[in-house]
Amino acid sequence: MTVKSINDLFVHSLSDIYSAEKQMTRSLPKLSRAASHADLSAAFITHLEETQGQIERIDQVVESCGIRLKRVKCVAMEGLIEEGQEQIDEIEKGPVLDAALIAAAQKVEHYEIAAYGSLIALAKQLGETHAVTLLLQTLKEEKATDEKLTLLAEEKIAAEALGR
Repeated sequence: MTVKSINDLFVHSLSDIYSAEKQMTRSLPKLSRAASHADLSAAFITHLEETQGQIERIDQVVESCGIRLKRVKCVAMEGLIEEGQEQIDEIEKGPVLDAALIAAAQKVEHYEIAAYGSLIALAKQLGETHAVTLLLQTLKEEKATDEKLTLLAEEKIAAEALGR
């Protein structure tokens, strides 16, 4: 896709995060199954449900802005998911893997936080106030998920991984 304008960049960026979210809907069940801590497994399933809602919100942005998404594959998300899968393959199931899964999931959250922040800035420049509102809702969810993962890591997983 040739990007020549802010609108083109907005459409490309929205298409990219749509691909990223779709990839996550396939990855989160795998993360949930790989987690040994029940709270972590449940957090991944909760985030899967949120992610499905975020995809619906992207569809609403597309409709409200009168645009069509492009067929792109988010290679950044593909790499982050691949990294998480490598950890699942290489680390024995247990608290150390749980700690690694949290770190991998937080990398994803930070990528998504950056992507949605950029999309919000572009939508503001384009005067797409409804899109801004929808994208802000998703950004808040991504930040909340990141905070939940941090709490899990600090309060439960780290102590188990250290054998305490």
